[in-house]
Amino acid sequence: MKIGVIAANGKAGKLITEEAINRGLDVTAIVRNENKTVATQSIIKDIFDLTTEDLTQFDVVVDAFGEIREDKLHLHQDSIQHLSDILSNTNTRLIIIGGAGSLYVDDQLENQLFDTPDFPEVFKPLAKAQGKALVDLRKRDDVRWTFISPAAEFIADG
Repeated sequence: MKIGVIAANGKAGKLITEEAINRGLDVTAIVRNENKTVATQSIIKDIFDLTTEDLTQFDVVVDAFGEIREDKLHLHQDSIQHLSDILSNTNTRLIIIGGAGSLYVDDQLENQLFDTPDFPEVFKPLAKAQGKALVDLRKRDDVRWTFISPAAEFIADG
């Protein structure tokens, strides 16, 4: 299986890349700058410069892109929209690494974890941005997508 990992130099991206290689998969790191992963293959491009031709060579594209700066949180929606557009009506599966705050807490899929009273205020802007991206993604039926919400306390190095 051929896998491309976007933001492979990041915390989650490095772990995903390493795990996939350890499982014997054919992995390409997709990074903005120099490849700092264990992957021997790489595409060096900004996420917004990626094209259909760049990504349809893969069975699966894992999007581990993340942004925590409040003035850049819109990039979660923007990047998922871009990736969805270029993978529209292709056979490539898009797996997006989101966050726990985007999880739904009701059967009607109306309330997300960040809506609950005990959700930490400091994480609400990021969680809401990821939640909006998920809401937009759920409207798409032209992309083979999966949105993964890791645990609230994701400790990449431990």
